[in-house]
Amino acid sequence: MRLSEAIDLLDSPQLRDLKPAAAPLRWADLGCGSGLFTEALAQFLPRDSKIYGVDLRPTLYSEVVNGVALFPIKADFINIPLPFSDLDGILMANSFHYVDDKPAFLEKLKSYLKPGAPLLFVEYDSDRPVPTWVPWPVSFASLQPLLAKAGWVNVQKLAERPSAFGHSNLYAALATV
Repeated sequence: MRLSEAIDLLDSPQLRDLKPAAAPLRWADLGCGSGLFTEALAQFLPRDSKIYGVDLRPTLYSEVVNGVALFPIKADFINIPLPFSDLDGILMANSFHYVDDKPAFLEKLKSYLKPGAPLLFVEYDSDRPVPTWVPWPVSFASLQPLLAKAGWVNVQKLAERPSAFGHSNLYAALATV
């Protein structure tokens, strides 16, 4: 996927409304990999914002993209506590499907976020595992009640597009309280 396609997948009024915010924002991208979606998210945040890209093997570079500072952090975002609190949002692009115990993990995410902060997901729209690649997928239909039970009651699908791997469509979803 190209950066322009990742931006298009995230593009929504909710994210565009973040840009004119008076103060810089702090987000984390859990499972950032190469940072493709980290860079896409940077297009929607105000200047001087920060995004922490967390991955076991991050290939994201420390750099400034569109006035937003990107900081790679090598860590296991699923099993080890992270050094965050009071984040303005969390992005999980193609990483939530690696979380087995999703209810417990969503509770842990609350400790990293400011009250009312959103979660942004990019996932395969399927509940059928692909061994070693997508072990615990979550379709949009399954994501909604899972997040509602954890307290994020407003879950909106932002966009979807065919997956390059043909498994199922990719969707972007934003969850707020």
